[in-house]
Amino acid sequence: MLYYLFQYLEQYDIPGARLMDYITFRSGAALVLSLFIAIIFGRKIIDRLQMMQVGEIVRELGLEGQMKKTGTPTMGGIIIIVSILIPCLLIGNLSNIYMLLMLLTTVWLGALGFMDDRLKMKKHNKDGISGKYKIVAQVGLGIIVGCTMCFSPDIVMRENVETINVENGETVIEYKAENVKTPQTTIPFVKNNNFDYSYLTQWAGKYASQAGWIVFVLVTIFVITATSNGANLTDGLDGLCTGVSAIIGVALAIMAYLGGNLIYSSYLNIMYIPESSELVVFMAAFIGALIGFLWYNAFPAQVFMGDTGSLTLGGIIAVFAILIRKELLIPVLCAIFFVEDLSVMLQVIYFKYTKRKTGTGKRIFKMTPLHHHFQKPGNSGIDALLQSPIGAIPESKIVTRFWIIAILLAAVTFVTLKIR
Repeated sequence: MLYYLFQYLEQYDIPGARLMDYITFRSGAALVLSLFIAIIFGRKIIDRLQMMQVGEIVRELGLEGQMKKTGTPTMGGIIIIVSILIPCLLIGNLSNIYMLLMLLTTVWLGALGFMDDRLKMKKHNKDGISGKYKIVAQVGLGIIVGCTMCFSPDIVMRENVETINVENGETVIEYKAENVKTPQTTIPFVKNNNFDYSYLTQWAGKYASQAGWIVFVLVTIFVITATSNGANLTDGLDGLCTGVSAIIGVALAIMAYLGGNLIYSSYLNIMYIPESSELVVFMAAFIGALIGFLWYNAFPAQVFMGDTGSLTLGGIIAVFAILIRKELLIPVLCAIFFVEDLSVMLQVIYFKYTKRKTGTGKRIFKMTPLHHHFQKPGNSGIDALLQSPIGAIPESKIVTRFWIIAILLAAVTFVTLKIR
């Protein structure tokens, strides 16, 4: 709203009115505002949750300090969502299709997580919305995002092409004259980093492009579902999901800024996505909201984000990466989420397999998701293939090490773009 007010004031040559034209200024303002909202109003929201007796339900799993968390206010994801939405509505360009899709994602998955948390509170157990209904909601969002990118005339890209200067033999990066609508994305370890999903559907003949978009929509659905659920599983230790998501957010914000600027895109030889720089404003609000929430969520946590926050964070990261055509980098950038996902799946599969074969179910890890494996002492009576580490690692140390790994993964993600 302030964005449009400043645009109106420009015609009267009021000093400072053009500040809102700069992505860097609006992004900085969004970060500061979201941080302020999360810290100042977050305290009031926590107090309100305590009055409503919206406390965490904890099961005895034999983890150090676990039962002390009983009754800690949950559903703190409300703080994150509010801290994102208000700056974006005030400072963001609400006519930008990328911003609208991110706001839709935030509200959609925030509502899903909120309903899940409320149902858990109502039943006084860990059983919220059925998993199949969560998947349906996530698939629905994936279809909306994928189809919007397919049919919206505002979502286009400009392909980068390498040419050789005949005079001096230098490689020159040029862009095609017109914006195009194509199911292209960024992929590491290839010459120009561009991959067209239509390559996979050449068998469709003249309909290869349309079939390529179908593949793109399916990939979108998978990425959103996997990343959202991965973030949900990662939210098990104080500050873990919050810190990892903030680090991922910084990496995505840099990618969006570079890909939305023709000069920087040309320098780095990556595809240019017109108007996508508006996403930097959203991600700045996202980062500020997470840092502000970490003020209360750091060990020992005064509030938990619950599914209201974790499902939303994973979905935001996934949709953002898809919009800037970096979804195929997600397995590297968000490897922590996927390893958490994978640890649970492997544990279940191995347990069922060994129970069917021997009558007694065995485990790979002492406990899943993976972060709990490091919390559980080795040789504690659990028949698991991996008993290391023998001693339980303190929660705060596990969280800090996961943050360090997230930083390394973010660095590796950028490096992959230059390895061709």
